[in-house]
Amino acid sequence: MSPSSRPGLFISFEGIDGAGKSTHIEALAQAFRDAGRVVVLTREPGGTPLAERLRGLALNEAMDPLTEALVMFAARRDHLLLVIEPALARGDVVLCDRFTDATFAYQGGGRGFDIDVLATLERWVQTVPAKAPPALRQPDLTLWFDLAPAIAAERLAGARLPDKFESQPQAFFENVAGGYAARMAADPGRFARIDAALERDAVRAAVVAAVRAKGHLG
Repeated sequence: MSPSSRPGLFISFEGIDGAGKSTHIEALAQAFRDAGRVVVLTREPGGTPLAERLRGLALNEAMDPLTEALVMFAARRDHLLLVIEPALARGDVVLCDRFTDATFAYQGGGRGFDIDVLATLERWVQTVPAKAPPALRQPDLTLWFDLAPAIAAERLAGARLPDKFESQPQAFFENVAGGYAARMAADPGRFARIDAALERDAVRAAVVAAVRAKGHLG
């Protein structure tokens, strides 16, 4: 099958701040490029001019959990329609630094916001009408970089000026990690857990192995 005739592929990278997921996106992107694929690297919240402006609000402005969730999903809708769906339609590989699992983990687990409301927003925002029948867009594979919050905090210490999420106490990130674990338990076939406490080369190998195990990389 030629690269241009391959179906699009959507992989999300998830984990608490400091888990190191962003470090490994470019390495996986290069592996796909070496295999002849066109790769789109993107992130959430963000990925479009509008979504990047909403990102600045979400990460820095005080707001209640529902407002926060609405901002996240508004940014996601724009990102999905303008970047992710067109790329998948072209047959590209989309590697996204966070997607909806992060909202369930941070707003649901961390903030304690109503999971049922988040699930409703997920259906509204991620239902793709162009598909027949319309279907909920989810990543084909989600790589969850699982790391103890205490280790993540050590990695982040002094790295940069923290945003409002990075400034949260360790208990918040323990709840976020629990939110990720719940998402994986609800959809285990989509997730691959990566032990982010390993050395960088070992984590990179685990990422590639997880992608190959799903048949997405030769």
